[in-house]
Amino acid sequence: MPLPDAATRHLFFTGKGGVGKTSLSSATALALAEAGRRVLIVSTDPASNLDEVLGTALGSTPTPVIGAPGLFALNIDPEAAARDYRERMVGPYRGILPTAAIASMEEQVSGACPVEIAAFDEFAKLLGAPSATADFDHVVFDTAPTGHTLRLLTLPSAWTDFIASSSGGASCLGPLAGLETQKALYAGTVAQLSDPDATTVILVVRPETAALREAERTRGELAELGIRNLRLAVNGLFAPAAPGDAVADALALRGRDALATMPAGLAALPRSETPFVPRGTVGLDALRALGGPPPAVPAGDIAPPAFPLAPGTDMLVDDLAQAGRGVIMTMGKGGVGKTTLAALIATALAGRGHAVTLSTTDPAAHVEAAVGGRVAGLTVTRIDPAAEVAAYRDDVLAKAGARLDPSGRAMLDEDLRSPCTEEIAVFRAFARTVDEGAERFVVLDTAPTGHTILLLDAAEAYHREVLRTQADMPDSVRQLLPRLRDPDFTRVLVVTLPESTPVHEAERLQDDLRRAGIHPHAWVVNQSLLASGTRDPVLMERGRHEAPFIARVVDDLAPRAVLIPWRP
Repeated sequence: MPLPDAATRHLFFTGKGGVGKTSLSSATALALAEAGRRVLIVSTDPASNLDEVLGTALGSTPTPVIGAPGLFALNIDPEAAARDYRERMVGPYRGILPTAAIASMEEQVSGACPVEIAAFDEFAKLLGAPSATADFDHVVFDTAPTGHTLRLLTLPSAWTDFIASSSGGASCLGPLAGLETQKALYAGTVAQLSDPDATTVILVVRPETAALREAERTRGELAELGIRNLRLAVNGLFAPAAPGDAVADALALRGRDALATMPAGLAALPRSETPFVPRGTVGLDALRALGGPPPAVPAGDIAPPAFPLAPGTDMLVDDLAQAGRGVIMTMGKGGVGKTTLAALIATALAGRGHAVTLSTTDPAAHVEAAVGGRVAGLTVTRIDPAAEVAAYRDDVLAKAGARLDPSGRAMLDEDLRSPCTEEIAVFRAFARTVDEGAERFVVLDTAPTGHTILLLDAAEAYHREVLRTQADMPDSVRQLLPRLRDPDFTRVLVVTLPESTPVHEAERLQDDLRRAGIHPHAWVVNQSLLASGTRDPVLMERGRHEAPFIARVVDDLAPRAVLIPWRP
């Protein structure tokens, strides 16, 4: 069966970045609509490309998909949701409290954490309030990459516990009285997620070891949340047209080995299998093709890439090494190879005799596994949210709490138990890691695009949060934005694949970075089949479709560009 079973009303598609969640969720939603159902598909990804895949401009309310009767779609816009959320928190007090008090409340709910919880509120309405989606037979959720999704799924329980244990006052989300009104909604969301008759979670994977490992971690964490109605969707199964092509044989063997050694918990799940598609999955016709047999591919030859790109990564590493120190950040859409590239660059710099730290801001990353072992001169670290939260709480209570009476200290302690505290604690760790770039190379593998932009936005909001909790602002935080904006200190590498959606997403990322005063150093076009030398007809067809996207990067977007072939 090429598409996942869709028996329940709610369908959740989640998985490691780049595995095809949007393609499969959209194809499944389209198939349901064409079977006569009324279907709503929702993206909870801050970096959503649902508009592009469906060929319809979307907003924050259900929009009919052009050419697909019965199918509607919407994007949850975090910034718009945050504006509505802030007004809901502050609005009832306008004209009642003094102007200064209103200004203080607005300042209080202007950080990055309210953006996340506001977007979650919109998601919770769709899942926990039956009236919000009463017009639809199915609601399909196309979620952000796994680490962010797991955080979103834990929020109903986290916020319910926090509201239940809070005695009053305010949190980083505003007045607790405002949160209390959401309690029933959050409880309904938890109930829907854990009801196997109401919700199915589809773990989307490529036939690759890293994606399967991530899916197994997700399966275990979902089970801890009481969510056990799971399906496995294996996307992109490839079979060579004939043996003998090194690239095609390696791609097929890699997939077979990964599936043969997948964890037993995943192997026991009901499974759907979707074949490798050479022509991409943008547009309704392409989505319909996912539910049928693989299309015939015409025979033909493929020309070598005719683009003036640096061969591989050697020239890029030589260029980066000249600075002798500083921060190198890999950024881009989930699944484009940021972690692998970060590990490759860090290892190469260490091999040239430099002291290097390799770290990550991605809760779902596996930088240590990407390195594959100990390397002289290379230190591999990971920002551990639990450890950072504990350290931050202890620090604030020791310094700010010492000046408070017992009642004030209790209120501060209560506030610090808010899930928002994690955002601030992790942000401090990010700033501390960047600070190491003053003495050595720091290579940072970042979270997928939308979450990264929220992290950078938090640099401005962090100062307000520190003032509110009376914590100290470390010097590393004071210097963070100037360092990120200094091209001699921080070199941002925009990583993409030679495909429509990753290139468009990378272009939006570059625009966002430039608005923040950060100018990318180079683009890396990764995993190019066009440059791989393959003669397999299906892979050659995929290579033909890469050419215009590579040209777009080289001619229009990148200050400098590197092309990395797909390697057996």
